[in-house]
Amino acid sequence: MDWFMARIERGIFDVKNPFTRIVKQIDVNPETVHAIVFWSKNFDVLIRSGAGQKLIAQGFNLYFNFTINSESSLLEPQLPNLSKRLKQLENLADEFGPKTICWRFDPICFYQSQKNGPQRSNLTHFPIIANKASSLGITKCVTSFFDDYAKITRRLKKVFKKDKTYLRFIDPPIQKKTDLIQRMSQNLTALGIDLHLCCENKIFKTLEPSLRIKQNACIDGKYYQQFFKGNGVTARDYGQRAKKGCQCTKSIDIGSYDDHPCYHNCLFCYANPHIDTVLATTFI
Repeated sequence: MDWFMARIERGIFDVKNPFTRIVKQIDVNPETVHAIVFWSKNFDVLIRSGAGQKLIAQGFNLYFNFTINSESSLLEPQLPNLSKRLKQLENLADEFGPKTICWRFDPICFYQSQKNGPQRSNLTHFPIIANKASSLGITKCVTSFFDDYAKITRRLKKVFKKDKTYLRFIDPPIQKKTDLIQRMSQNLTALGIDLHLCCENKIFKTLEPSLRIKQNACIDGKYYQQFFKGNGVTARDYGQRAKKGCQCTKSIDIGSYDDHPCYHNCLFCYANPHIDTVLATTFI
């Protein structure tokens, strides 16, 4: 957060392309940036530092993608406990308004934590989180299912070498996913929350049209323009997973795992390039 606010004061961000390693400078001020979208599982530092209020005072529009899953020391070992994260959600809603928050329950995971053991999921605390979000006036929930990337399979083989520990992710049949999404939507609708799917085009095509389920734009320029007013970008970003249902608007990602590593160590993470090295020393 200190790094981010220092760059805001400079008005320039040096953004490194993770593939080409080419660095570009991005001018950042309220005249050139329509909205800043923060995306995290832990907003403690932003809240404690008062950075959000400082950015608002400078004229920036803020939006928050807040991923809150069920508490799991196995799947997401380094996160604050659920009660603390729900308190963060409350703080953000009180300070910036519930319409600036998207609650993400992502990804939905089915797994076995014992060889030949029962199938489990991370949906345990979904009703608790949904009720809290609804009570705060939050009206959007985004979800998707775990994607079984090859590097995650390799990670689990390395991490769980000993018989005492075990994890295997399971990919349910599409009908089970469809039925679950429809039940989730019905429960959320009763709470005044709309369910959106992130890159789940196959499932979306199987859903009953009467349900209030939409394909998601995690970066939603049309909404930002409608809510914040002004002339924000609304053009689709077809460089994302458009064929899988991604509706995202063009944006500039200034995040960098190289410069600012994530320490949450979520076992299903496909993004953090350093996670396998960290997990190997943590579990073994």
